Amino acid sequence: MKEALDIKQNLFNLCLESIDSRFQTIQNTINEIQESLTSETKSSAGDKHETGRAMLQLEREKAGNQLAEINKTKVALSKIDVSTTSQTVGLGSVIYTNQANYYIAISAGELTYNNQKFYAISPNTPIGILLMGKTINDAITFRVQNFKIKSVL
Repeated sequence: MKEALDIKQNLFNLCLESIDSRFQTIQNTINEIQESLTSETKSSAGDKHETGRAMLQLEREKAGNQLAEINKTKVALSKIDVSTTSQTVGLGSVIYTNQANYYIAISAGELTYNNQKFYAISPNTPIGILLMGKTINDAITFRVQNFKIKSVL
């Protein structure tokens, strides 16, 4: 039981690091755009200057939208209780299958813990939807591959 909770806690922390890293990257981008907007002086080519400012404004808006998405992802991650385990796949479950290992949380890609690979996926992804509510020995088919659930933490 303790080992299962350690795995869940570590995968949760790796997901949190992934979010924080993406947040920091976008925050840096926003800061650079803001710096460009404030440091740019009016040039003699007025139209070119205005076009440049408009492009920077669009980039800033895009980065702002990405920031909002990251905040939504952080909220979704905060709903996970790493102190519990269940035999049924749900949010926060670690699933071992005959093909791959999954962590139902957020889409954070491949994570490695204790030399084991896990795919952090959102419950809303196609494979996440198939796995939700399943238990040990259940099988699913995804992209012509058959997955049999060996264990759920």
